[in-house]
Amino acid sequence: MKTRLSRLAIAAILLSALPAAHAAAPAALSAQVTSRIDAMYPWLDGVYKDLHAHPEIAFQEARTAGKLAAEMRKLGFEVTEKVGKTGVVAIYRNGPGPLVLVRTELDGLPMEEKTGLSYASHARAQSDGRDTFVAHSCGHDIHMASWLGAARTLVELKSQWSGTLMFVGQPAEEIVSGARAMLDDGLFKRFGKPDYAFALHSWPLAYGTVGYNAGPVSSNSDALEIVFKGRGGHGSAPDKTIDPIAIAARFVTDVQTVISREKDPKEFGVVTIGAIQGGTVGNIIPDTVVVRGTIRSYKPEVRARLLDGVRRVANASAAMAGAPAPEVSLQGRGGDAVVNNEALVQKTEAVFKAAFGDKAQRMPPMTASEDFSQFVNEGVPSMFFFTGIYDPQAVAEAQRSDGKPVAFNHSPYYAPVPEPSIKTAAQAMSLAVLGTLGR
Repeated sequence: MKTRLSRLAIAAILLSALPAAHAAAPAALSAQVTSRIDAMYPWLDGVYKDLHAHPEIAFQEARTAGKLAAEMRKLGFEVTEKVGKTGVVAIYRNGPGPLVLVRTELDGLPMEEKTGLSYASHARAQSDGRDTFVAHSCGHDIHMASWLGAARTLVELKSQWSGTLMFVGQPAEEIVSGARAMLDDGLFKRFGKPDYAFALHSWPLAYGTVGYNAGPVSSNSDALEIVFKGRGGHGSAPDKTIDPIAIAARFVTDVQTVISREKDPKEFGVVTIGAIQGGTVGNIIPDTVVVRGTIRSYKPEVRARLLDGVRRVANASAAMAGAPAPEVSLQGRGGDAVVNNEALVQKTEAVFKAAFGDKAQRMPPMTASEDFSQFVNEGVPSMFFFTGIYDPQAVAEAQRSDGKPVAFNHSPYYAPVPEPSIKTAAQAMSLAVLGTLGR
């Protein structure tokens, strides 16, 4: 406890002492960043479209990791591959100063892309024993391109800062497992514990927009899997059976009362059932039904209440049918909420406001989950922020009650506008990191 308090105290001192020139994000520095990203954009565009067309799923990102590793070596980084299975760690030392982590994700999603883009993914992979399409429908390809753009920009401006960069390509974010795998493989022990950490995520905002907040910016995530047990039999004689499908159906309905009747209505909490599997044909009542879903929240006390409620409702649903107790697996700590450091946000907010004006704005936390929290929870002052990807007119139209919605993350139609999206993300990340480095 003494070590942790000491480190946090040191971090607070370092934050308060960040160089005023960087904290103010002078116009000259911002202009240099912008001009360099503009000049390198053809390279970033090629990398982005290649990554978009060749996505790989969690812990299978060998090609993706190899491509990023090769590009970072060309920039002069010391690169280590296969950290946490398929992760990449790239180090650039430029004199004394803070160690700053910048994270991107490597993995795509096991789903089919339906954008019709000329560079759309047609990739396939094996996932959980089945063949599936793979797509970058969450923006990780935008993140990787901007990660490379920020790395190159910082190297080109190395005369204006001092410190060490730790650029991390993290696998398996979509299954909230990659950050923990890298930490368990000695990420901070082998390469040093960062003084600050940054990550960004593309979001269905207007391109050119940068969103952020202090405190929680994502949700806790817990997976649920429940095996309801019954007694199978003929569909014509349900009285001779205990029907687990009926039990599962009751649970799916009743578990929502935990949200509507037990949780404080002012606090965020969601229980989502995403899969029900049981039975083979219409005239056979099966022995078992498996129900899978997720539980999300911001606050620890809400998280605990939801986990307890799901377990109670599952047991009660089975008991009402005279069935055996179900097997309830609540895979706790599937992903903790990302909590931004207040002091770091305030420092970086000044940088963003100077560079982006009123397009830099605070925004509510997202309800999705992110395992960047694993790095934060190691005691690293961190900031996770969002960048826009869509035409501003399309976003404005979508906000009207009768407007056409834009595709959200994980939609098969998710299609960022590449150039302004990548340029803004690379510029924002470069400036955020420069705001923490010495001169």
